[in-house]
Amino acid sequence: MAKPKIGITVGDINGIGLEVILKTLNDERLLNICTPIIYGSSKVVSYHKNIVNIEFQFYSTHRIDAIQHGKINVINVWQEGVNITLGKLNEIGGKYAFASLEAAAKDWKSGFIDALVTAPINKKAMEMAGFQFPGHTEYLTDKAGVAESLMLMVNDGLRVSLISGHVPLRAVGKNISKEKIIQKIQMLDKSLRVDFGLERPAIAVLGLNPHAGDGGLLGREEEDLIRPAIVEAKKGGVLVQGPFPADGFFGSGQYKKYDGILAMYHDQGLVPFKALSFSEGVNYTAGLPFVRTSPDHGTAFDIAGQNVADPTSFRQAIFLAIDVARSRKDHTEMHANALVRTEKGFSEEEDEVITEE
Repeated sequence: MAKPKIGITVGDINGIGLEVILKTLNDERLLNICTPIIYGSSKVVSYHKNIVNIEFQFYSTHRIDAIQHGKINVINVWQEGVNITLGKLNEIGGKYAFASLEAAAKDWKSGFIDALVTAPINKKAMEMAGFQFPGHTEYLTDKAGVAESLMLMVNDGLRVSLISGHVPLRAVGKNISKEKIIQKIQMLDKSLRVDFGLERPAIAVLGLNPHAGDGGLLGREEEDLIRPAIVEAKKGGVLVQGPFPADGFFGSGQYKKYDGILAMYHDQGLVPFKALSFSEGVNYTAGLPFVRTSPDHGTAFDIAGQNVADPTSFRQAIFLAIDVARSRKDHTEMHANALVRTEKGFSEEEDEVITEE
């Protein structure tokens, strides 16, 4: 396929987002596999480029149809000068992170870019700027016009997804139902097959309560909601098992046997994931009609401007975006070819014979 166009948001300009972006793009080999497009401002990019002491050139434009392949592109979302205060949480950081995200999401939804990689935002700064969503995931889910998406943390073969994402712990129970668990299992199964190319993925589901409820002694959710949902998903052809006690599941290394893991709430899934994968993990939003990834860290205001931020997670986010975009295209072409064979009246065996002749 042609080199995918990868849209990149700048995140909070007071944080480490542009530092890890620029460090990642400083490797010229990346231009051999994708066309990067930063949504922000040439002035702001140049400011951060001077901090990290990087010499590469970028092409500045105002429109997605004017980008140049083989170059790092910057689409100027705003023209005015910006007062950057590194390491500070303020409305300015949220305002321009929001502007970058809106412009990129518009091109993403219109199909002008093949994938979107989002740099970290600060939720409080975004709220100060009028952002009305808990995070990137919820915003992009709304923009994509779908009812539900699935947060999926990825590092090589470790893939951890969540039933409930950015909600308070006290509200987790209200966000869990048999129907929702079935839906998330099915979304995870589809993503593992379509986005990651796994023909028959194995999925593990964690329990909600300590010791997965201990037969109902420590809570009834496992018996009343989670186990019935797993049984129903199995009937639908999904290879899924559980519910497993979360502590023993990760502590014993049992997680290594599964292609995907479904946790009940944010910290249940992300604490073990980040303990195993910090600085290398990627946040992928499954269930959307478009590809979106992000690094697994935040704005890191405490080290902003010090040129010490590790770009590994952001680099992996770009690689994953490219891989998923290609996997989706391959999956679409494979099914299109299968449909053509069916319409022509060929079986797979007959098609193989014809090919050999």
